[in-house]
Amino acid sequence: MKIAFTKMHGIGNSYIYLDLFRYDYNDNIFCELAKKIANVHTGIGSDGLIIIQPSKIADCGMRIFNKDGTEGSNCGNGLRCVAKYIFERQIVRQKFFTIETKAGIMYVEVVVQDNTVIDVIVDMGKPLLYRKDIPMLGTPNKLVINELFTVPPHNLFLTALFLGNPNAVFFIDDIEKAPLRTLGGIIENDVRFPNRVNVEFVQVIHSKALQFRVWERGSGVTEACGTGACAAVVAAILNGFCQRGEEITVHLSGGDLNIRWADDDHVWMRGPAEFIAEGIYEFL
Repeated sequence: MKIAFTKMHGIGNSYIYLDLFRYDYNDNIFCELAKKIANVHTGIGSDGLIIIQPSKIADCGMRIFNKDGTEGSNCGNGLRCVAKYIFERQIVRQKFFTIETKAGIMYVEVVVQDNTVIDVIVDMGKPLLYRKDIPMLGTPNKLVINELFTVPPHNLFLTALFLGNPNAVFFIDDIEKAPLRTLGGIIENDVRFPNRVNVEFVQVIHSKALQFRVWERGSGVTEACGTGACAAVVAAILNGFCQRGEEITVHLSGGDLNIRWADDDHVWMRGPAEFIAEGIYEFL
């Protein structure tokens, strides 16, 4: 089967995008297609697969498949890429529009210069802070803020929340020593997280800047994670490192995002999106 694809990235977080406004693919292939197409050796190479499709309740729909074939709830960098794609491909013509995800309706604004989207602003919604919402085992209506989290022989301190995806945030003194590859997969699959979890290590530079590294649920180490960066800002505010209502710059491996947890409880993210390539993939 020949699959028409577009490859895009948001600060290094790359996905393969399929346009169901133009093409008709059966959704029963998406899990297996994600695994094959994301493989850097035998496929195209990416952090997963994103489907751009019509929606009955928004201007556009979006589905996210991780590189292991599992389906995700939301993707901040993917949202910005979808926004750029549908605006520049004239699927939508207005600068304010909506995108449906499994995590709900996302409100988007594109910043345009010479008919090109140079930045995308996304309302990522409200963070869910109770244990039952993450979800995480334990007292359902308890917050998880700077809680001792033991992964023998390591004693870590966890702040956890749901924002598009389950997120486990750990503050460390030196981002270069973040144990992503040694602990990322272990924490992602820890029994305390029934739906698995994104794992974020964060170093506070000052009250308006964070260094960030991530192990994404279903994908492993990635250059960037938009939902995770938003979760890191919320966690930093909950721990008193940053101030609510202020724009905070998060430095990720692939670039920077500007994030603000507003007084109305919504988290706003601003960042770029870029096209990489288009072509035909032979799916066997």
